[in-house]
Amino acid sequence: MIRDAVDSDFPAVLALNAESERFLSPMDLARLRRLHRMAAYHRIVEMQGQTVAFLLAFREGADYDSPNYRWFGERYRQFLYVDRVVVAATEQGKRLGALLYDDLFAFAGTGGIERITCEFDIDPPNEASRRFHARYGFREVGTQWLAGGKEQVSLQEAPCRRPPP
Repeated sequence: MIRDAVDSDFPAVLALNAESERFLSPMDLARLRRLHRMAAYHRIVEMQGQTVAFLLAFREGADYDSPNYRWFGERYRQFLYVDRVVVAATEQGKRLGALLYDDLFAFAGTGGIERITCEFDIDPPNEASRRFHARYGFREVGTQWLAGGKEQVSLQEAPCRRPPP
């Protein structure tokens, strides 16, 4: 079941984030609360009463300090930025990321959002993320180095597919 994240989900969201921190920026409870307040989309997948996946995304104009979000903000008038999507290691391969992305694209389409943006690591490479995003029509629109030149990301965009009438 997909539903909006609530405060009681935060411990599970933080645990999921920590589990995938090699691909994400760290997040503590104070930061999660701040990001949740700014988010246009913060939903979770719940299975058998457990939070097993989440996706956090922001619209243009948010007061978000991510260099990747700011890159898109400097170039696009309107967008929905996927900050992070995380699926529990024990639940990977069950299409939960796709379930969240399908829901995100439907959310964007009904909200009149023109494009969805994101990034993933290319140095060191995150090949699974590259393949996943390619299936959704994402294409590279830029790159940038982060972490003092230790990490390079591919900045991606996909047109929002509108749901059928």
